[in-house]
Amino acid sequence: MRRKNYRQIVRMSILHIFFISICFLALIPILYTFSVSISAKNDFLNADFTLIPSEVSLANYKAVLFDNPFISWLTNSLLLSVFTVLLSLVFSVPCAYAFSRYRFRGRKGILYTLLMLNAFPAILSMSAIYRILRLLGLLNSFSGLVLIYTGTMVIFGIWNLKGYFDTIPLEIEEAAKIDGASDFQLVCKVIMPLAKPSVIVTSVLVLIYVWSEYIYVVTFVNSTEKYTLAAGLYSLQATEYTRNWPLFSSASLLVAIPVLIIFFVIQRHMVSGLTAGSIK
Repeated sequence: MRRKNYRQIVRMSILHIFFISICFLALIPILYTFSVSISAKNDFLNADFTLIPSEVSLANYKAVLFDNPFISWLTNSLLLSVFTVLLSLVFSVPCAYAFSRYRFRGRKGILYTLLMLNAFPAILSMSAIYRILRLLGLLNSFSGLVLIYTGTMVIFGIWNLKGYFDTIPLEIEEAAKIDGASDFQLVCKVIMPLAKPSVIVTSVLVLIYVWSEYIYVVTFVNSTEKYTLAAGLYSLQATEYTRNWPLFSSASLLVAIPVLIIFFVIQRHMVSGLTAGSIK
C-alpha cells in the first residue's frame, strides 16, 4: 500500500508539474506583451527577448486612454455587445424551445439548414450584406452592425440552447401544467431558471464574438468615431502607430481586460453551464 501510494503521489506530482509548465508557456506571450507595453523604448524588433524592460513607463497606457478615442471605442463595443446579446436571446430562446419540445414537418431540415448557414464563411457574403445594408440605409450605423451580429449569432444560440433544453425532463413541465401554469409562465418561471447556466454561456460567447469582431466594422463603417475596440486596435496598427509596438501592446491588453473580468465574475455559471447537460 505504501508503494502504491508513493507511485500515485509521484504520478500526480509529475502531472501537476506538466500542466503548470504548459500554463507558464501559455502566459509567456501575455507577459511579454505586458513587458512591451510598459517599455519606454520602441525597440521591440531590435532588442533581445526579455520580460523586464530596461526603462519602465506608463506613458503608453496614458496615450491610449487619453490621446486616442479609446473610451469612445469602448462605449461602442459595449452598446453593440449589449444589444446583440439581448436580441440574440429574444430570438434564440423561443426558437430553441420550440425545436426542442415540438415535432413538426421540416424540423430537422430547418435545423440542418441553420447549421449549414452558420458554417458558411462570412467573407463570401460580404457583397450581399453590403447591398442589403445599402438598400435599408444602414451603412455606417450601429443598427446595421447589430442586425448582422444578431443574424450570425442567433443560429449558434438556437443550437446551444436547444441542446440544453433537451436535457430538461418533460415531467417538470407536465407538473407545472397540472398546477395551472400557462405556456408563457412555463417558459419564464420554470424553464428559464433551469436553463440559466446555458443562457449565461450563450450570452458570454455572443459577447466575445461581438467584442473581437472587426471585419464587418472596418468594411461597413466609415467613421473612426464609430469603431469598436477591435476595429480601433486595427486602426492603430494600420496607421501612424504601426511601428509603435508599446502603444499597440497597451491597447491590446486594455481591450482584453473587460472580457477577463466577465469571465472571472461568471466563472461558476460558465462551468455549470458547460457540465450541467451531463448530470441532468
